[in-house]
Amino acid sequence: MSGQNGILVKVKDVEKTFRRGSEEIHVLSGLNLEVAEGEFLALMGPSGSGKTTLLNLIGGLDRPTSGSLEVSGERIDQMSGRQLAEWRARHVGFVFQFYNLLPVLTAERNVELPLLLTHLTKAQRRRHVHTALEVVGLSHRARHYPHTLSGGEQQRVGIARAIVTDPTMILADEPTGDLDRKSGDEILSLLQALNREHGKTIIMVTHDPHASARATRTVHLDKGQLSMEAPA
Repeated sequence: MSGQNGILVKVKDVEKTFRRGSEEIHVLSGLNLEVAEGEFLALMGPSGSGKTTLLNLIGGLDRPTSGSLEVSGERIDQMSGRQLAEWRARHVGFVFQFYNLLPVLTAERNVELPLLLTHLTKAQRRRHVHTALEVVGLSHRARHYPHTLSGGEQQRVGIARAIVTDPTMILADEPTGDLDRKSGDEILSLLQALNREHGKTIIMVTHDPHASARATRTVHLDKGQLSMEAPA
């Protein structure tokens, strides 16, 4: 489901301010951004430019100080904490730089975690997990623990976990930041395939031009504002 005219995400006049003691830190200033359904968008910018803050706002992990955030026609900035949690479970798949896998769980159990918030039966959950691991090419490693997997394989498990609920969009924060170039390229190819072949909308924070080149559009953030938008 998308908003008007195929626009999935609409960020309007968003400000984000953090307090550190008596000091106010303005991270985002009157930011406007639209992301189309089925787009693969890269968010680039120097450290401290507000990339991750913007990603967290779009994913409902944080709230703007002012302005509005609309995803699939829903005003997520007006939702209660409980509504936001339910909304995230349905609509957002997160991919993190350091994988965030639970070391005591196998790959398939890590992938299953988001499904524990749903009403699916155990058999249905198992089918979803198998499909997600198949998509990322890791069915044969389903019962392996994270410490026995390479960094690239752990990130594939992270991506399988992100897609297992069939979310509306995937939000990836520096998904190749902890990987060597070869493993990073494999992860980027996987994200491209999810976008092109499965129609997933992806928003990726990166500082790497090599990674942003895989996106369909790149947005540059600097000092809390968009400084340039360029088609890839």
